[in-house]
Amino acid sequence: MESIGVLMACPMSTYLEQELSKRFKLFKFWNFPQKDAFFKENALSIRAVVGNATAGADSALIDSLPSLEIVSSFSVGLDKIDLAKCKEKGIRVTNTPDVLTEDVADLAIGLILTTLRGICACDRYVRAGLWKTKGDFKLTTKFTGKTVGIIGLGRIGLAVAKRAEAFTCPISYYSRTEKPDLKYKYYPSVLELASNCDILVVACPLTAETRHIVNREVINALGPKGLLINIGRGPHVDEAELVSALVEGRLGGAGLDVYENEPEVPEKLFALDNVVLLPHVGSGTVETRNAMADLVVGNLEAHFLKKPLLTPVV
Repeated sequence: MESIGVLMACPMSTYLEQELSKRFKLFKFWNFPQKDAFFKENALSIRAVVGNATAGADSALIDSLPSLEIVSSFSVGLDKIDLAKCKEKGIRVTNTPDVLTEDVADLAIGLILTTLRGICACDRYVRAGLWKTKGDFKLTTKFTGKTVGIIGLGRIGLAVAKRAEAFTCPISYYSRTEKPDLKYKYYPSVLELASNCDILVVACPLTAETRHIVNREVINALGPKGLLINIGRGPHVDEAELVSALVEGRLGGAGLDVYENEPEVPEKLFALDNVVLLPHVGSGTVETRNAMADLVVGNLEAHFLKKPLLTPVV
């Protein structure tokens, strides 16, 4: 398979680069600033694209690669891939479900605890010497017993729910359809969910229907004591409305791992102690990223050896 061209859309994992280089002819797209010249010379030899949550395979890239057979995503999310075009052209698509579920769910709970208990602000307070000069830190808010509402009860949402149950939190959720086999309370709209929970966790896939699923109305329903946690995708939340709600005190706090225009983050959030900001690290552990890389490589190998794909999407 050494002659098979694989295009890596952007930097994502040194381990993944190494494993791809061992098996395929790897092209690192970011190393070729002259895209037209690159395509002219290499397009026919590229049969696979590896993308992630930052860069995938849009319509223009697919059209530029006439030999493309498969897009293997180093991510669960598929919003950077033109799935309709892939289906139309018979291009296979895979992603990396399951292996990152636990890490992302762990991080959601970490964001809840960190935001409610002011852990980052406490850390800054101690480092600045304020404990000595100003005394004890202000009182914060407990997590145990809070009602947790989850948008999207798939693998990750369900893992968050199970963890929150350990804190004796009542769980409710919104999804496209009710899941009758679960004991959690179902709400038929995000607005109703937000109106009936203390903590709202966004954990659904990003689609045209879920873009800005958390809007001004939903944020207002969550209210000045409510907490928003986003471990899904930035565009799930109307970021301008989120910022204004936090600045004006219409929302109690937020824990964010994702943003609308990454890596850009609204600077108005930087001064707010009731907001915790992470740089999209939901799956960012060595163990999980290596497992994701192995799954990407495994899907490519399966495809080119004409074996069943490990995690097919298209």
